[in-house]
Amino acid sequence: MIGIGTSEPDQKLTVRGKIHTQEILVDLNGAVAPDYVFEKYYLGHSYLKSNYKLLDLKSLEAFLKQNHHLPAIPSAQKLNQEGLELKKMNLLLLQKIEELTLYTLEQQHQLDMLQDQIQLLTKQ
Repeated sequence: MIGIGTSEPDQKLTVRGKIHTQEILVDLNGAVAPDYVFEKYYLGHSYLKSNYKLLDLKSLEAFLKQNHHLPAIPSAQKLNQEGLELKKMNLLLLQKIEELTLYTLEQQHQLDMLQDQIQLLTKQ
């Protein structure tokens, strides 16, 4: 094991302090990129992650009210205790971005429907 800034490395490479680099490449090695969010929404099922479920906004709000963090995202307390795995967190954040995209699209569809109804009512 190699330690930089520490005499007690706990991994193959342990760095205690800042790292300056221009890029980091992280292999997925079996992890699933969150395309399953769109698969489930548009196909009704996901080949990538068959148990994935997009919460409706009411369920999401109830979860947030109770837990004060997003579903599948570790709490601040857990992150403080255990740290942050960059690959895992980046994939979770991408999942949340894709979910936000779908929520936004759904809301836009609802707004469009309401505008159409308003136009019909104003023509009468």
